Amino acid sequence: MSQRISKRMQITQQMIDLYDEYTHIALDRRAYLARMTALVGSTTAAVAVTSLIEADRAAAQLVPADDPRVKAERITYPGEGGAMAGYLVRAASATGRLPAVIIIHENRGLVLHIQDVTRRMALEGFLELAPDFLYQEGGTPADEDKGRDMIAKLDRVRTAANAVAGVRFLKAHPASNGKVGATGFCWGGGITNALAVAAGPDLLAAAPYYGVQPPAADVARIKARLVLHYAGNDDRINAGIPAYREALNKAGVSYELYTYEGTQHAFNNDTAAARYNKAAAELAWRRTIALFKATLT
Repeated sequence: MSQRISKRMQITQQMIDLYDEYTHIALDRRAYLARMTALVGSTTAAVAVTSLIEADRAAAQLVPADDPRVKAERITYPGEGGAMAGYLVRAASATGRLPAVIIIHENRGLVLHIQDVTRRMALEGFLELAPDFLYQEGGTPADEDKGRDMIAKLDRVRTAANAVAGVRFLKAHPASNGKVGATGFCWGGGITNALAVAAGPDLLAAAPYYGVQPPAADVARIKARLVLHYAGNDDRINAGIPAYREALNKAGVSYELYTYEGTQHAFNNDTAAARYNKAAAELAWRRTIALFKATLT
């Protein structure tokens, strides 16, 4: 029955905004479902709508984990206050030292989708590290609601320090050419911005996707070249754009800022049917890869 409902249900901006309030602010699942039920008329419809908006863990991966084109491994490395863990990937055919990129996951942890994105970017010619920022708290859980709760409790300063630790690990890795960039999505977009501040000249390029902006007073510390990606329909995140733009201009930071009109927060996530925008995701990807090839090779 939920499939029949989902096929004819029109996903509205109000539904997406409510879901984002649930996943990014302070709404628990019971309260969220109650409000969504009031909005769409039944609990069954609320569950069906949610299944279209949220990421589908069973969605097909573009580059499977056992794809022979990539060499992937789970690793640990020194972090802030203890070991960190991550997913390290490069193309199997790669030779010589590679430009390196750290990929920072969304607010559910190092889930299968981000692992897939890491493999995709490795095939573009980069040494890729996707840290698990929940590792020191027990690791990314299978329950995504639990993962969101764990992310919300992370100390942001320590998290930024662990991101810097990832950059330093990549910079010194024997398969790296010593040049490091970063990208991240949603929560990871905000941490990418924070990393650009914290890493200073160790980070040469950053491409955050719909991420919370750093405090304006910290922007002058950014030495990386930036390509900033924002969704058109994302009031919560976009409210910070004017102050960020002003601070970037004042500090003389090299940046490009793109807003993809008509898109939703998480438009790059192709496992989220109602929010994924293929044209915007592909354009943003090309711009991100172009940034890294221009600055890291």
